[in-house]
Amino acid sequence: MRELRSLHDVKEMTVSPDRILHSATHDEVTAGATTDIYFIRTLEILRAAGRDCAEVTAEIFASDAGVMCGTGEAVRLLAHKKVEVYALPEGEEFGRKEVVMRIHGRYSDFGIYETAILGILASASGWARAARLCKETAGDRLVFCFGARHVHPAVAPVMERAALVGGADGCSCILGAKLAGRRPVGTVPHAVILIVGDTVEVALTYDRVMPPEDPRIVLVDTFKDEAEETLRVARALGERLNGVRLDTPGERGGVTPGLVREVRARLNQEGFNHVKIFASGGITLERMPALIEAGVDAFGVGSFISRAPAIDMTMDLKEIDGKPIAKRGRIPGLTATARLQRYL
Repeated sequence: MRELRSLHDVKEMTVSPDRILHSATHDEVTAGATTDIYFIRTLEILRAAGRDCAEVTAEIFASDAGVMCGTGEAVRLLAHKKVEVYALPEGEEFGRKEVVMRIHGRYSDFGIYETAILGILASASGWARAARLCKETAGDRLVFCFGARHVHPAVAPVMERAALVGGADGCSCILGAKLAGRRPVGTVPHAVILIVGDTVEVALTYDRVMPPEDPRIVLVDTFKDEAEETLRVARALGERLNGVRLDTPGERGGVTPGLVREVRARLNQEGFNHVKIFASGGITLERMPALIEAGVDAFGVGSFISRAPAIDMTMDLKEIDGKPIAKRGRIPGLTATARLQRYL
């Protein structure tokens, strides 16, 4: 797709009625099709005013503290332009109002990407912050991101990769994990147990057909009492069982500290001390401490990460043709910072 450079280009742009997804393709993003229309109007005005060659320095700052994520995407979006880009590396924490990226070049070259860059950084940094909070709360317990089902599939891998940047120990979305150079992780859904008809039969089949390096973690809340089902599975797999997953629905009270304590105690009483307890289903920061105290060894976190609010990002012009400038309320000139690294 050709880059949009004028209102005429926008008018001529068409969208196929046979399009499968409403999400933008890579070509559409790089062409500027996801930008706000006023950036195209800006190009028209700059050309008419003879200022389309103006050199500027823009700074992006965050509305709140967070964890930097999306740097690579933003840089690659600008890689084909003659610009300099400085930014915080992914995984770095930043403070409220801190400058996280600086871009220098002709405004007419990169202005149409403001919408996309701000969106990339805002969403990814918000998801990364949520994952970081989960991991900090969990301590030495493992945290896995299971949030892909709560967002549009086009952004699910972005979200789960951001969770890994934030500190999650793994994620279930295949593409999200692959983008981070990791293996996707996960157990099995209730569907397979419902179809087969017995948790133990599923556990034995899983053990027989899955790769030996995959941990044997079995879902134990489908048909019977969780503690009863846990012992049935533990007796069937013995030392080969790595863990059980509690995902009790809200209609049954969810995964409670009391349930975890009972499952842990019954496992220990029968000599299955090696079996870990994995909790999922509506896990939040507030629920984690009590579940950890009760004996949870790992968490599957979904909507707490996926629904995390974006961290609003703002782009300001701070220099034009080498001269300090700013709109009212902002300080002209570059913001003092030694944390940005050069990427382009």
